[in-house]
Amino acid sequence: MFHAIVPPYLLEQLERSAGDPSVRARIRQSLQHDAVLRTRPAAGRERVAAAAGGRQRKVYDAENGTDLPGTLVRSEGDDPVTDQTTNQAYDGTGATWTMYKECYGRDSIDGAGLVLTSTVHYDRGYANAFWDGAQMVFGDGDGEIFGNFTASIDVTGHELTHGVTQYTANLAYEGQSGALNESISDVFGSLAKQHALGQSAADADWLIGAGLFQPGVQGIALRSMKAPGTAYDDPRLGKDPQPADMSGYVDTADDNGGVHINSGIPNRAFYLVAAELGGNAYDDAGQIWYSTLTSGNVSSSASFKDFAAVTQAVARDLFGDESPQLAAVTNAWQTVGVLGDQTPLMNAAQTNLETTTPPAAPPDQQPSDQQSAVE
Repeated sequence: MFHAIVPPYLLEQLERSAGDPSVRARIRQSLQHDAVLRTRPAAGRERVAAAAGGRQRKVYDAENGTDLPGTLVRSEGDDPVTDQTTNQAYDGTGATWTMYKECYGRDSIDGAGLVLTSTVHYDRGYANAFWDGAQMVFGDGDGEIFGNFTASIDVTGHELTHGVTQYTANLAYEGQSGALNESISDVFGSLAKQHALGQSAADADWLIGAGLFQPGVQGIALRSMKAPGTAYDDPRLGKDPQPADMSGYVDTADDNGGVHINSGIPNRAFYLVAAELGGNAYDDAGQIWYSTLTSGNVSSSASFKDFAAVTQAVARDLFGDESPQLAAVTNAWQTVGVLGDQTPLMNAAQTNLETTTPPAAPPDQQPSDQQSAVE
């Protein structure tokens, strides 16, 4: 259940191409550490309900070690501390909780008030951030390629959304279902940032991990939802490999079947829906994607077509047969090549559609290790 924001192929490329031996060593250490984390069982979960339905955050400091969670340094309601990394983790988890609560009525990751636990200053020069099935963990970056991983709200929102998926559709972390898992995290990571900044779909940058790269890196972010494949092109990083539509779909055994690569296709579909509808993406477009995720009609092995069909059914159920929302959803999936022009719409009766959030799974029914892969 280990999901990290920086995909392994990017770290592997850096480990091969970085000219500075010290940078290569730090990247190699991050890769080796991630490989160990991917093999560990899911972490134990702190199932502590938030008081009176309010958000509850705890930030710990690993003090450059790897024991989790570390030393508690800030809890819900505490004043800011002198360490800005701690404050950024506190603010980012809070912004994500607020977006889910205000936009979709969801009380924390599990829908039942789970405490949002974060650990900062993890390891030395650790070039990643991850969700381990129970909490967020942030590295400080290697200092040459990557900076502090708490600086981007969308990174925090992305990783916490892996937890939401874990408690809802539980998409298997391989192939198209794994790419959907990644894409859903990008969608709601971006929406958490847009909601926090009060941005419309037109104002948003639609970037994941903007601000992570250090000066001198030829790139603007890890991924672009608006224009997949354009986020970076750097001698050390290589070129962003994400396709923008199905004509560029990458059939590979690496990266769990290309989960970080092919996620660009559903990412662009969501962007196209939000752009066509205008206004705030976390309103209608976000509601369609959230209701799809929590409907109970997305199987753990869902393909892009399966997911697209449920988004159509949700849009029609929420907004009507002749609605601009349904038209936007259909147009988007057709544009990226997931649905053909004559693809029949799935109706609510066929899906037994429910658009409310299902109850959180009890601890003994939590997802298995089939998602235990990077990000």
